[in-house]
Amino acid sequence: MKATMSSDGEFMTVRIPMRVKQGKVRAKIILPPDAADWAPPPPTPHQAILKALGRARRWSKLIQSGQVKSMKELAEREQMNDSYISRILRLNQLAPDIVTAILDGRQPETLTLANLMEPFSMIWAEQRVQFGFPAVSYD
Repeated sequence: MKATMSSDGEFMTVRIPMRVKQGKVRAKIILPPDAADWAPPPPTPHQAILKALGRARRWSKLIQSGQVKSMKELAEREQMNDSYISRILRLNQLAPDIVTAILDGRQPETLTLANLMEPFSMIWAEQRVQFGFPAVSYD
């Protein structure tokens, strides 16, 4: 197997040596004996988003437990802007299936931490649309 990237970096061409054996009912692809098994690469979690989700959970627990009395106190303790703290804390309002997908590395490629820092709906179905996740069916 041989892969080459286009000069603009947008396309990849993969060449796999094989022959097609035509049968009466179906065609079979037969790989050479020395060809390695191919599997798609495993999904990779987005590290910046993972870090932000972790901070959101930790900061929420600090506030709920009473270890910090306010976001202002939390911002001082973390040496961060209180606006940033509030935008990160908002990630606790993401739909559970969105969080699970992010943790598993199955988030859309277009999803960035910057997208998640923008205001978003508290309605989970609208979040899925806004962030490019498939709709969930409860049938």
